[in-house]
Amino acid sequence: MERYRERLAVARQALGTLDEILAIAEPSKIARDAGIQRFEYTLEAVWKAAQVYLREFEGLDIGSPKGVVRACRQAGLLSEDGAMLALRMIDDRNLTAHTYNESLAQAIFGRLPEYARLMHVWLDAMDAGA
Repeated sequence: MERYRERLAVARQALGTLDEILAIAEPSKIARDAGIQRFEYTLEAVWKAAQVYLREFEGLDIGSPKGVVRACRQAGLLSEDGAMLALRMIDDRNLTAHTYNESLAQAIFGRLPEYARLMHVWLDAMDAGA
C-alpha cells in the first residue's frame, strides 16, 4: 500500500506540472516543447501508479503500458472511451519520445488538455478504489 501511495503522489505531482504549462494562454514553442516533455513523464508516472494499483488491489502483474490500460478498463478504473483515449495517449507518447516533427508536436500539444483531464480522472478512480 505504501508503494502505491508513493506512486500516486508522484503521478499527481507530475500532472500538476503539466497543468501548469497548459494554463499558459499562448505558449511559446519552448513552452509547447516543455509541455510535451511534461506529458511524457506524467504519463509514465500515471501508468506506473496504475500498474502498482493493479498489482496490489487486483492481483494482476502487468508489464506494459497498453496492458495496464486494458486491465484498468476491465477493473472499472477507465471507461471504454477513456481506455481508447489512454491507448492513443500512449501512442502519442511513443511518437514524441522517438521522433521530432514540428506539425506532430503541434498536434500532440493540442491534445494535451484532453489527456490531462483523462489522467486526472484515472488517478481519482485509483484513489477511490484503494
